[in-house]
Amino acid sequence: MEEGFIKENQCVEKTEEEKDIDLIRSVIKTKMDLEVARQNFEYAEGELIDYYSYKIKADQSKLDYLLKKVKNKSLALDMINEIKLRLSEDKAI
Repeated sequence: MEEGFIKENQCVEKTEEEKDIDLIRSVIKTKMDLEVARQNFEYAEGELIDYYSYKIKADQSKLDYLLKKVKNKSLALDMINEIKLRLSEDKAI
């Protein structure tokens, strides 16, 4: 019986600035997900009503958590930076 080799990936530690940018991107994405879930809830029928109500609650909880982390790090989320990050994220996709 042969033993397989496991490839080890080297973990690269992110800088504080990269972590902050990831945190802000997470806030923006969660806000967009919450907005989509609210819009879908308006048109949901049957069992999808329950799904979207849970999705809204989950997204809102996640957003609250992320915003608390942003506040603890004393980061500022203004509309200009949010728009710049959205544009840079769209270019990356």
